[in-house]
Amino acid sequence: MTQLEKAANNEITKEMKYVAEQEEIDANLLRKRVAEGLAVIPANINHKHLKPVGIGYGLKTKVNANIGTSPIKSNLETELEKLSAAISAGADTVMDLSLGGNVDEIRKRLMEKSAVPVGTVPIYQAVIEAGGPENLTLDKYLEVFEKHARDGVDFATVHAGVTKEAISLLEKRVMPTVSRGGTFLVNWMRKHNKQSFLYEGFDEILKIAKKYDVTISLGDGLRPGCIEDATDEAQLHELKVLGELAARCREKQVQVMIEGPGHIPLNEIEKNVRLEKEICKNAPFYVLGPLPTDIAAGYDHVTCAIGGALAGMHGADFLCYVTPKEHISLPDVSDVRDGVIVMRIAAHIADIAKGRQSSKQRDKLMSEARSRLDWEAMADYSLDPVNFRKLLKEECKSNPEISEGCSMCGKYCTEKK
Repeated sequence: MTQLEKAANNEITKEMKYVAEQEEIDANLLRKRVAEGLAVIPANINHKHLKPVGIGYGLKTKVNANIGTSPIKSNLETELEKLSAAISAGADTVMDLSLGGNVDEIRKRLMEKSAVPVGTVPIYQAVIEAGGPENLTLDKYLEVFEKHARDGVDFATVHAGVTKEAISLLEKRVMPTVSRGGTFLVNWMRKHNKQSFLYEGFDEILKIAKKYDVTISLGDGLRPGCIEDATDEAQLHELKVLGELAARCREKQVQVMIEGPGHIPLNEIEKNVRLEKEICKNAPFYVLGPLPTDIAAGYDHVTCAIGGALAGMHGADFLCYVTPKEHISLPDVSDVRDGVIVMRIAAHIADIAKGRQSSKQRDKLMSEARSRLDWEAMADYSLDPVNFRKLLKEECKSNPEISEGCSMCGKYCTEKK
């Protein structure tokens, strides 16, 4: 039985109890939200050493870190280092997006090492094994999807909302498709002149998801990849299909969340969150960023955090980071760490705006530590204690006249009484 199925049967699972304790909410209240589809707990029955995470209404805004190989760069040890860096920096979940090397081995090793929920995009491996997107079949996709599910993957992106009816709408775009999964499906449908096999075979996907309790993350395969294409007909068409598919997930008692747009201007973020909540009946919203400008190459993690904070404030539940290398290259270990930290800042800002008391309390404790010049407490309350202590140590080393603290104000420090 899935977490959703158990919640609907008034059962409070051990995963619900754990999440409720972490979130400091009543376990029965959490159960009701899971039963109603307002929250999900991605927890594959085969992920034995999992520390469950709740995503959705009334819970802390969560952060995901994407890792994984490319066809050009593929090193298992590097991916394990990225996993460690993401988790130590505070990522709530990770996704393995590997496209190169032995993807089965990479996924299995990541699953062995990860206590946080792990997500994948099965169509990537299906394309590799089929020898190209044009050779894809539903059977091949289901084979790969079940392989991921057996290995313990907790949530999986499924681009079933990319349908044949939307293809003509892409002609108006500057960048027709930027989602790899979406591009694979559009190319397949154009070649075969058929409806998407993911859409037509969605019930078969749900059977596997239910068997292992894999949370379906309905992918935004037609998400805008630039500001010019934001909130256009193609994006909104897909969102309406995702609303239909989300209802089908709930009918089959499979947990579901909705993936949201990448590049949208700040003034359209609230509208996008509101539309997802209306059309998808308040399913948890998982956004890539969003990025409110296209020209911050090298700093897209900062752009992403700006958009993510606003999206979270308006009700987005789950923020996918990007790194400084977004749009440039495959990120390295330090890029992963930087991406997680800045997106955690965005999530915390969003939680304060949402009125979450524990988030506000942490800021208060930091302020009290600053007022008494308690540097060790300041480090403890900071979102990145490692970097705080590193900078503090460097400051003292370069300024021998101070034994602790900063060098900005000296004897004129406002907190020196």
